[in-house]
Amino acid sequence: MLILGIESSCDDAAAAVLETHTAGQATVRSSVVANQDQIHKRFGGVVPELASRCHVRTILPVLEDALELAGCKLGQIDAIAATRGPGLVGSLLVGLMCAKGLAQTLGLPFVGVNHIEGHLLAPLLEHRVEMPFIALVVSGGHTALFLVEDFGRYQRLGGTRDDAAGEAFDKVAKLMGLGYPGGRIIDEMARQGDRRRFKLPRARVRNARFDLSFSGIKTAVALTLRSGASDAGAAPHDLAASFQEAVVDMLLTPTLAAAREHNVGTIALTGGVAANSRLRQRLSAEAETAGFSVVAPSLKYCTDNAAMIAMAASYRLLRGERDPFDLDAQASLAL
Repeated sequence: MLILGIESSCDDAAAAVLETHTAGQATVRSSVVANQDQIHKRFGGVVPELASRCHVRTILPVLEDALELAGCKLGQIDAIAATRGPGLVGSLLVGLMCAKGLAQTLGLPFVGVNHIEGHLLAPLLEHRVEMPFIALVVSGGHTALFLVEDFGRYQRLGGTRDDAAGEAFDKVAKLMGLGYPGGRIIDEMARQGDRRRFKLPRARVRNARFDLSFSGIKTAVALTLRSGASDAGAAPHDLAASFQEAVVDMLLTPTLAAAREHNVGTIALTGGVAANSRLRQRLSAEAETAGFSVVAPSLKYCTDNAAMIAMAASYRLLRGERDPFDLDAQASLAL
């Protein structure tokens, strides 16, 4: 089965062609992403109206590129899937309406996918992963821990109470005057910094040990920069490294605790912040010491992409499930 996947939940317009074999086993024939970083860079973050307008211009060229790279024509596609939420509603509508229009016109099965489910199953694009496993989904809009019991069976164990981890990276980068997107810049700067130079807090949520909070560390960085006695302004690499280390500490502690409590063999790291080199390095090392294996998508499948959306749709399509064409986008869609 050839599935055309479409993803437009935020500022990336993406399309992919996935060839499925069985549930959880597939080959990515193509994956194309149109990035908007240069558009939003001068604003220091994503402007929703600009994102959706850009999707209107780019979604069809992205689809055409995905089909060409996959070596197939639209008439050879067997089913179409698109993200229906969560995300920016204007952006979501562009991809969802495009997918529904194509599916209805061609008489093809259509499936609307939860964006978080796409991230949860992204590791399966390149790895065979035995279920159940613990998944840490960490991105600019989402940070949460899940127990993945089986396809379609996901238990949310905890998540952020305020900022997502990627959002904290972007906000701290803005405070430091580093530009956008902040996560990539801080990761690069931190490699040259002393991560023990500045003492920053590690937040814990009382009576909810799998929950997270990143607003406090953002405030701590702001106060460090404003302090007249601080030399943070003269040591940006050290501050970047100290901040990054604190975030990684806060992510790893509940993740490893969840893996121990639920007695799983594998931890999956996914989402845009899963591209962070320090997070990948430390999780691999500490999980191995604790007796867990770690799987993470390659960098191109960490950030938003349509291959993961097609993968999430594949098990439902293989079971004969379909969604109606009046399916609507939901900005706060729960998993």
